[in-house]
Amino acid sequence: MVIPLAEKQNFLVPNATFFVELLAFVLLFYLLARYVIPPINKAMTARQEAIRKEFADAEEAKSKANQAEEEFRAQIADARHEAARIREDAREQGAQIIAEMREQAQSEAARIVENGHAQVQAERQQAVASLRAEVGTLATTLAGRIVGESLEDDERSARVVDRFLADLDTIETSEAAAK
Repeated sequence: MVIPLAEKQNFLVPNATFFVELLAFVLLFYLLARYVIPPINKAMTARQEAIRKEFADAEEAKSKANQAEEEFRAQIADARHEAARIREDAREQGAQIIAEMREQAQSEAARIVENGHAQVQAERQQAVASLRAEVGTLATTLAGRIVGESLEDDERSARVVDRFLADLDTIETSEAAAK
């Protein structure tokens, strides 16, 4: 069967196949729009929110890490300042202890020297007293031999010896002043 040219169908006029395809397309579009696309959109939206939340958490963690780092640096700086202060206090205390020990040693040395001077002075006094007694005895004995009489009177001999020693002291002090 040959279709004459005049009877050929016009392609602008839809036929039944077109309407079936259109109906299948609309039905498929409705099903996709109703049951498939909303869960996909919901999953994509949830995924986008999760990504946004992860970025926000990452930013927050980064800011907390920066803040913790700044606090750590501040604590280190404070610790260094505290250590420097403690070292300085220790130096000052050491210097103070050294000064106190020097002062104590000097006072102890002065006390020892003073005790030494006092002991030397006491021994000198003792030696002078002993020498006076011996010189007096010797002088009296010698004077008795020279004079030819005994000068055994203790009072008189003590006065003579004292006067003699006083004269000697006077002579020594005048010679020391002349120098």
